[in-house]
Amino acid sequence: MPSTDTSTAAVDSVAIAATTTATVGTRIPGRRLTARLLPLLAEAELLDSPAGWGPAPTSAGAFRLEPVRLGRHLELLTGWMNDPEVAAYWELAGSAAVTAAHLRAQLDGNGHSIPCLGLLDGTPMSYWEIYRADLDPLSRHYPARPHDTGIHLLIGDGTNRGRGLGTTLLRAVADLVLDNRPRCARVIAEPDIRNTPSVSAFLNSGFRCSAEIDLPGKRAALMIRERALRNLL
Repeated sequence: MPSTDTSTAAVDSVAIAATTTATVGTRIPGRRLTARLLPLLAEAELLDSPAGWGPAPTSAGAFRLEPVRLGRHLELLTGWMNDPEVAAYWELAGSAAVTAAHLRAQLDGNGHSIPCLGLLDGTPMSYWEIYRADLDPLSRHYPARPHDTGIHLLIGDGTNRGRGLGTTLLRAVADLVLDNRPRCARVIAEPDIRNTPSVSAFLNSGFRCSAEIDLPGKRAALMIRERALRNLL
């Protein structure tokens, strides 16, 4: 998977998001659409460009999402994946090649899943996957609706676990999704039912447990945060 630099998404996606029928070589205002920009077009169309969502104020500090760049972030993410508490549920412990393969599957895909670092006051401390749940194999296991947006989360630094930070960040990211994806009515997650701290963090951040579902490799709690209820929960 090429190390696609999505740092330009905030600039480029504004111009290309409306150009859904553009092809390589087509001119758009101020930019020639090239093969390098096609992944940004997919991201803009499917997930409304998380790179441009901006920071979210939280009680713990300013939080923002930064799309993963393989050349810059692989070592950090490999270290996190080898943390025993993370490896127990993500099952990606091993060499950098293991982590790289997981990231490449998304970065080389059609844009329906965007891997991101979570930065708190500018410091990378968590990993997120923002994905179209209605376009994911998950949709075969629950009654999906168009534009359902899923999130996966891990907190990489053990010093940030066990003090309620997960709840704070989950609420912030769910709000970012709903604020920046007007077509999305629901934020979806499916933590392992055995991961009690994760399930509790979702419940405390405004999600409800809709069902328990059997997924490949785990029994999961189907967590849903509804746009219609976001100010009530």
